[in-house]
Amino acid sequence: MTRATLRLIDRGDLLAALDRAAAKKVTIISAPAGHGKTSLLRAWAERPGQPHRLAVLQVRRDQQDAQQFWLALLSAVRHASGTASGAEPPAATPEFNERVMVDRVLSELEDHGGRVVLVIDDLHELHAPGALAQLTRLLTNLPPNAHAVLATRHDLRLRLHQLRLAGELAEIRGEDLRFTERETRELLDASGITLSEAGGALLHQRTEGWAAGLRLAAIALADHPDPERFVTEFSGSERTVAEYLIAEMLERQPDDIQNLLLRTSLPDRVNGDLADLLTGRSGSEQILLELEDANAFVVSLDPERTWFRYHHLFADLLRLELRRRLPEEVPVLHRRAAEWFARHGQTADAIRHTQAAGDWPEAARLLADHSFSMVMDGQGQTVGALLRAFPRGVAYRELALVHAAQSLARGRLDEGAAHLAVAEAYAETTPPDRQRRLRMVIASLKLRLGARRGDLAGVTEQARFLTSPVTGQSDEDIALGNVLRAVALMNLGTVEASLGLADAEHHLREGAVLARKIGRPYLEVRCLAQLGFASRIRPFAITQRRCREAIALAERHGWGEEWTIASALITLAGTMVWTGEFDEAERWLQRTARAVQADTGADIRLLMHIVSGMLQACRGRHHEALQEFSAAEYLGSQLADSHALASQVTGWMLATQARAGMPAEARAALAALADERASSGEIHNARAVIALAEGDPAGALEAVRDVLDSTAPVIGYVTVVEAQLLAGLAHRQLGDQRAANQAAKRALALAESDRLVLPFAMTGSQELLEALPGTAHAGILDVLRGSSRAAGNQPPPDAAELSPGELRVLRYLPTNLSRPEIAAELSVSPNTVGTHIRSIYAKLHVRDRSSAVQRARQLRLLVSRSNHNAYHRNQVTPDHRAGR
Repeated sequence: MTRATLRLIDRGDLLAALDRAAAKKVTIISAPAGHGKTSLLRAWAERPGQPHRLAVLQVRRDQQDAQQFWLALLSAVRHASGTASGAEPPAATPEFNERVMVDRVLSELEDHGGRVVLVIDDLHELHAPGALAQLTRLLTNLPPNAHAVLATRHDLRLRLHQLRLAGELAEIRGEDLRFTERETRELLDASGITLSEAGGALLHQRTEGWAAGLRLAAIALADHPDPERFVTEFSGSERTVAEYLIAEMLERQPDDIQNLLLRTSLPDRVNGDLADLLTGRSGSEQILLELEDANAFVVSLDPERTWFRYHHLFADLLRLELRRRLPEEVPVLHRRAAEWFARHGQTADAIRHTQAAGDWPEAARLLADHSFSMVMDGQGQTVGALLRAFPRGVAYRELALVHAAQSLARGRLDEGAAHLAVAEAYAETTPPDRQRRLRMVIASLKLRLGARRGDLAGVTEQARFLTSPVTGQSDEDIALGNVLRAVALMNLGTVEASLGLADAEHHLREGAVLARKIGRPYLEVRCLAQLGFASRIRPFAITQRRCREAIALAERHGWGEEWTIASALITLAGTMVWTGEFDEAERWLQRTARAVQADTGADIRLLMHIVSGMLQACRGRHHEALQEFSAAEYLGSQLADSHALASQVTGWMLATQARAGMPAEARAALAALADERASSGEIHNARAVIALAEGDPAGALEAVRDVLDSTAPVIGYVTVVEAQLLAGLAHRQLGDQRAANQAAKRALALAESDRLVLPFAMTGSQELLEALPGTAHAGILDVLRGSSRAAGNQPPPDAAELSPGELRVLRYLPTNLSRPEIAAELSVSPNTVGTHIRSIYAKLHVRDRSSAVQRARQLRLLVSRSNHNAYHRNQVTPDHRAGR
């Protein structure tokens, strides 16, 4: 471009309007293209003495993935608040909980003491489903120290009427952004353009103060031999004016600049290397730097100034001009760009340019080969958008693999299986090197299908193919192979764990190690979460420790309430029920429910019904427990293979039915069981419960005899504990207190190592234990009498009901520790601490930290100041309680 520099003027009135708007929660700048929204924001952000920390995000063109948007916003907030270096970098995941991510952003904003302004430019490019609804939630819940500025070409479906009514919404419109005649003259003078007073007025009239038109005119006028005539020769709509001006401007540029501007207009962003490839010349980066310095519609995208983009309207006009001048070059340039992006691992851009070149078969091949990796990198919605861009009515067999993955992600298992069959047939027709890649992805999807169906045979078959180490291939194939191998180990271990197979822990541990090695924290967390579930046959202290380790790693990455960690959450809840910590178990159950809101699989929901049934049964709510066990029984029947707890669930369902006053129905269901299921120790115990409900204690003793003499197969020793208690209850009904006491003592001895409470609560053994001499079993009796072992120092009756987690955080509020420091002390994420603090404020009806401390002391929820340090010296951490 001509070396004349276009000088930007100081639009003081608009900058002052932005300053005034910053006192409110949200400012919206809404105007069509070319009105100077980005230039205004940049001038406001870069002016000397800017008092606010700015978190700036430019939304990428046609942003389809909500996860990419929110991760970029979180990174911008962390960078602005200075916490980016100490925090775990946000990582993308195949599953994404947008609501949790909004909470993370809010927590980061709250933790920063100073004023933070979110600046989101080009918001109209955000097309991800549901993203605007969550953005609305973020904006309406911004903390007092935060403000948001949104720039968009048109009004969006943001439901901000409450903010408008409260006077917390400022709006700057297109009319506000138009240049005045005075500003038009200032722009011309600053750019060194000589134009008469009448000529300046006519230019302002013709452009109607439109910022882009004035800037284009100023560039075109810089070297024009007759500026006055130039101004009189154009008129029309903004678009017409812009097209005329850009043609005029290009005509006056040197050939190398014309060539660069036109040929690099197709990509959304460009660097020196890509620009050199598209222009066929070297030195493009220097030209781009000079164009930015000249304020010529070029903006750098990184601090190093290596990546650039054109202003969107300018790029659109350049593309139109390229198609007018060099139509035959357009597909060639798209193919060159696609090859460059593919070589540099930017697959989505490569596929978009291949589609734009009209090479649909090649685009289908690229998408089929890379869709799995894209989904693993959190670009699932982008994959869907690319898939929808293919011509309707044309079947590309390559895309069957992509359709299969999309169907499985939505829980449409039969539909996914049909697409996989087509994909397998297509793979057989491809060259050997590509066939191996496709077969790996097909095997991984079939393994996932088998895991969702509980089909161990199907999972094992695919796992054999995938779990061998990958060697002798390209680096790209080895990288993909390692990811697929980690996924295979995770899925194989998951199914093995659900069936109670011994290899589960080995495969999950191996998968976690591999995931850590290849830098896939999502897969590492998934493996560790499943390892916690697989450890349920171990002592509860080990199980709880593994679950907490998985949860801690998940929270470090902000996934503490994601589906990713659900198996560890529900397993931890289950161990709490087993050990009588019923209130704590209920809270972990609720957290699990939040984590699985978006999941369609039956495995975790099956476990949730089992654990909820256990909890209800222990609390004596037999009808509610029966509903939960019946739901678990039904879900288990839908699996291809019987799950590990099948006989336990059936036994508890029958026993609960009898305790709920329906022994006849229970006995009828018992008679309908297959012989193999009916012979298990768990069903023997259920038969004993039915007998007791029918007033037949001798029959109950007969039913548990095979369990007590180890003849009947049992899932674990818990079944034997339960059998001893049922025998004790039967002896008590027969009047043999000595035998009843002996059975109760044997049950207590067996339960001691894991501090089991559940069998005592579920069988209703309170009176049985009360008849025993001594106090060794007093803790169990406390639980059975309705006092939770986990309650500790209970608040007075009128105190707000804070959870144990909230109480732990509350005890740090009188200190000078920041939220991240409190999180480090408690080994949880800052996001979790922020969530607890918001809940504490709500329950105590306060608005700040000092008020919360004062109110908590009034309610005696906090120890006195003199005892505070002593309390912390003796504080027991969650890890200690887990037996670490």
